[in-house]
Amino acid sequence: MILAILATLSTTCLLVANIIAVKLVSIGGWVVPAGVIAYPLTFLFTDVISELYGRRIASRVVWVGFGANLLMVMLVFGGRLLPPAPFWDGQPAYESILGMVPRIVLASMAAYLISQHHDVFAFHFWRRKTKARFLWLRNNASTMVSQGLDTGLFITIAFWGTVPTGILLNMLLTQYVIKLAIAVCDTPFCYLLVALLKDKVKPLPPIGTEALVKD
Repeated sequence: MILAILATLSTTCLLVANIIAVKLVSIGGWVVPAGVIAYPLTFLFTDVISELYGRRIASRVVWVGFGANLLMVMLVFGGRLLPPAPFWDGQPAYESILGMVPRIVLASMAAYLISQHHDVFAFHFWRRKTKARFLWLRNNASTMVSQGLDTGLFITIAFWGTVPTGILLNMLLTQYVIKLAIAVCDTPFCYLLVALLKDKVKPLPPIGTEALVKD
């Protein structure tokens, strides 16, 4: 039940981030997609799942999120193709908000899949190195690099060759700095969720023996 809730929250943040990303917002004078607020929360939930359930389960949740995102894209595209009612004049607005450019969709999915799997890998790398101590370190060390991967992949795939290099680099830096700030701020919430839930789930096996444990 707890895993289902955490996976649902992670997937919800992913889907919402992709939907609201069409709106550009100004944060401290920096213009970024509104999704930059919701998307980093997926890394918080991925780290909590990694801490409580281990690498294998966390990786599966990443795939669930990817599948949900793919299904959403297909359903939205299907809704776009359906003929509008004769009296309904909202089709242009629908296409403006929910019409997804294939290149943007590809960029989003590739960035999500690679960065989230890296986050799971890096989280457990640091967990082994620290012998399961210093949750703050593996939470931040894994997320900071993964957010960099996500931002770099998305911006490059989505916009390379369509905007000047200077603007491209500015978009990279701006989004990464904001995501980095959110990643640092979510550390207390990571501790809180783990503290509240760790006694309600089966403890992970000792460091170094995870691969010996079967589902």
